[in-house]
Amino acid sequence: MTMKVVSFLKKDYFWNEMDRFNAGNLVRQDTYKAFMPEIINRKWQIVDSDLLLQLSKADLALGRLDTFSELVDIELFVTMHLTKEATLSSKIEGTQTNFEEALMQESAIAKERRGDWREVRNYLDASHLAMELTKELPFSSRFIRRVHHMLMQGVRGQNKQPGQYRRSQNWIGGSSPSRAMFVPPPFQEVDRLMSDLENFANDDRNLLPDLVKAALIHYQFETIHPFLDGNGRIGRLLISSFLVERKVLGRPILYLSDFLERSRSDYYDRLSAVRERNDLKGWLMFFLEGVEKTASDGIETFRKSMALERSMPERLRPLKGRASKAHLVVRQLFRNPIITVAEVSDLLKCTPSTGYRIVADLESISILRPIATGSRAQHYAFSEYISLFS
Repeated sequence: MTMKVVSFLKKDYFWNEMDRFNAGNLVRQDTYKAFMPEIINRKWQIVDSDLLLQLSKADLALGRLDTFSELVDIELFVTMHLTKEATLSSKIEGTQTNFEEALMQESAIAKERRGDWREVRNYLDASHLAMELTKELPFSSRFIRRVHHMLMQGVRGQNKQPGQYRRSQNWIGGSSPSRAMFVPPPFQEVDRLMSDLENFANDDRNLLPDLVKAALIHYQFETIHPFLDGNGRIGRLLISSFLVERKVLGRPILYLSDFLERSRSDYYDRLSAVRERNDLKGWLMFFLEGVEKTASDGIETFRKSMALERSMPERLRPLKGRASKAHLVVRQLFRNPIITVAEVSDLLKCTPSTGYRIVADLESISILRPIATGSRAQHYAFSEYISLFS
């Protein structure tokens, strides 16, 4: 197929077959070479049958997930999945906070682990901010910088220009750019490339499917690496933000970090293959397979969560007279599955001794189990519920 120029568009828009895609070139910078990506705000045409089939599967799974979300308490689902996303996205960057710890207050975390805990909590705060900003801002540099500023507050990287695009060279792997695995474009090019990315995201004349757009945005963002720190977390966070802003999703219910964590080596290989071999199809297939798998897993989690909730009245029946109080505690556990005796007492407006008996009752029927924390107060986990997400 020959390239077809579309006259009613600007001359820098053109049909681009996947086998002719050029990701960019290496440019000499003193003692090293940086990768200069091509702009992506072009007119794209997808003609590959494998890619179209995988896109159809991903769209179908995502549509089922969005529809299924109408049947459950979506706030509980979003809270739990977002906490899982925050934990796993931060884990990809090297933090060690686990899912149970992410659900706790800082006072319950051992002092030597609080730095990692704060990074996870910052990701949660940044995600909440992103969802609020989608109501008033388009996908833009202003949007991205505000979310990044929230992500980097009070944690490692807080001195690396939070909320500002970099003004120096960064790199991935190795002790210097000349020894690095990958060197992003020079900082002088960041504003131009991010402007192109913003235009691509918001160009309604470009009829490229939004899931494919999300994949291209993620690839290009990670290639530009516009911040000195936090690029991976922001790049993953932007996927769900973009899909919500484009109304592909009603709520942020697609979280790819679990898939990317389990496929971490393939994830990095696929991104590298685009830059090194122009293998854009490989990246798009990988991304869309991740969307399909993640959406299908989300539906299964919905189903299991609903089944678990329906089983509670029968499981609480042996508690007889205390079953009604225990049920109130269980309802709270579906909102936050980590609890203390003091929190139970406050919830039920009862004495600590009564709160302790209710906790003991729930432990006796395997709904609660004690967990170790960095706090003096004993914490208990609704492990069966947590396991649906972790």
